[in-house]
Amino acid sequence: MTHESIIRTENLKKIYQMGEVEVPALNGVSINIDQGEFVAIMGPSGSGKSTLMNILGCLDSPTAGEYHLDNKDVSKLDRTQLAHIRNEKLGFIFQSYNLLPRMSALENVMLPMMYNITNHNNQQDMNQKAKELLTIVGLGDRIDHQPKELSGGQQQRVAIARALINDPVLVLADEPTGNLDSKSAEEIMELLHQLHKMDRTIVMVTHEHEIAEQTQRIISIRDGLVDIDKKNGKAGSHEIN
Repeated sequence: MTHESIIRTENLKKIYQMGEVEVPALNGVSINIDQGEFVAIMGPSGSGKSTLMNILGCLDSPTAGEYHLDNKDVSKLDRTQLAHIRNEKLGFIFQSYNLLPRMSALENVMLPMMYNITNHNNQQDMNQKAKELLTIVGLGDRIDHQPKELSGGQQQRVAIARALINDPVLVLADEPTGNLDSKSAEEIMELLHQLHKMDRTIVMVTHEHEIAEQTQRIISIRDGLVDIDKKNGKAGSHEIN
């Protein structure tokens, strides 16, 4: 099956101005990620991987080069335009979950729909969709619970449901297992594999090699450049027990 490119970058560069000194964070990164791929991005501190993820997540713009997201060049968009792209096309999963503490799981999941200007669903439809996603991630009986009433693994499941609510073309996961014990981390990875089997495109930053090895492909960044770009054996056909 031929998949279309979701991410295509050409010679991405990012330079930060520190007083009179220019500090290059990205030195010309060209990558291509197709629809339905599950990719890990790795790299030591200061390698440029966080800068790359910020650009892929439309949280920042490159100094030079091009970034095509879902066949649209988003490199030169302003902050308002980037915000629209984020809400319409991207789903985010964070290491610290980033849930609003006084909202229920259901309300946290619904939040991105409320900010999506292309969303024409009424309150009942949004409720129903959020409930369905919470059921998919195994929290159908926790929809009225606030984050403080949920374990770390459960909070991350809420965050995953929230990331999917606007049907994004790309899910960006930043150290999604970083705050979890090994059992919860394994459960979150199983959930990500299930989403991947549903043809979701997932790009995940991780420091953990054993987590990265579960993806289809690893892209390693070093000194602002792609150091390694390798396929992961049988990872693409990972089975859920």
